[in-house]
Amino acid sequence: MGTHRRAGASAAGMLLMEMAVLVGVLAVTCAGAIQRPDYDDTGAPEFLNQSWMASIPDSRPLSEVTIPGTHNTMAFYGGALTECQSWPLEQQLRAGVRFLDVRVRHAKGNLTIHHGVVYQRAHFGQVLEGVAGFLREHPSETVLMRLKEELSETGDIYGAVVEYVHRHAHWDLLWHSRLVPTVGQVRGKLIVLQDFAGPDLGMRYGSLDIADDWKVPTLLHLSKKWRSVHEHLSMADAGNRSHLFLTFASGAGIFAYPNAVAKRINPRLYKYLSNRAGPAKRFGIVTMDFPAAPLLKMIIDFN
Repeated sequence: MGTHRRAGASAAGMLLMEMAVLVGVLAVTCAGAIQRPDYDDTGAPEFLNQSWMASIPDSRPLSEVTIPGTHNTMAFYGGALTECQSWPLEQQLRAGVRFLDVRVRHAKGNLTIHHGVVYQRAHFGQVLEGVAGFLREHPSETVLMRLKEELSETGDIYGAVVEYVHRHAHWDLLWHSRLVPTVGQVRGKLIVLQDFAGPDLGMRYGSLDIADDWKVPTLLHLSKKWRSVHEHLSMADAGNRSHLFLTFASGAGIFAYPNAVAKRINPRLYKYLSNRAGPAKRFGIVTMDFPAAPLLKMIIDFN
């Protein structure tokens, strides 16, 4: 009898916690736009960092540069469950973002931008045009782009990607090597981090040292998520300088929408980096949902 009561009490307690988490998610979802030093879901960044790579020596390997990035860069639509960013691509680049995470759905040679089942009202050509235009204006910079097939399962986007590059940009825009370049070698270029099959277009995404523990079932799991981020940033700082490190600070789950996770993980990231400000450090690529301009600048300043 006592055992049944304890089990019932435990189940009731878990249900109350889950309900509290759901209420918290809904509260975050319904809140107005916010612009904090660590989190920004407004329409434009507080300030810009347009040409920050100009001060980095040409001889420095890209693997030794600390780079801010955005997860699911083009995910602007579909409600709180699928929206990961609020700044348009051009504003992200002008704010200092240099790593893009782009997901394309392949259908009959067309490459539309998706986050899961949600169409993001854009196609891959618009992304290429945006990046090419930015790099023409800021030739000291380079942009890395993880490119992945989303929703469709053709496993054969190489030909369509090549066609889009020729139609919406130009072949020489790309860094055509698997090797880690120096900064000087890739100024004004787009590095495709190829997360799909086919001949080499650029570097292979799988060659990076990646921490992408994106599953955060509820807000009760945030400590586990932060532990993954913290440990991988420490690894990047101490790790092999010839390897590119990539840490995703983003995460989501049915009871933990991307904005709810970012509102709680981004401040921890901001504090972690603030406590290490000063001498140059190598944290690799640090990728976020809803980053704020001061957080991006803090990451850039480690160079």
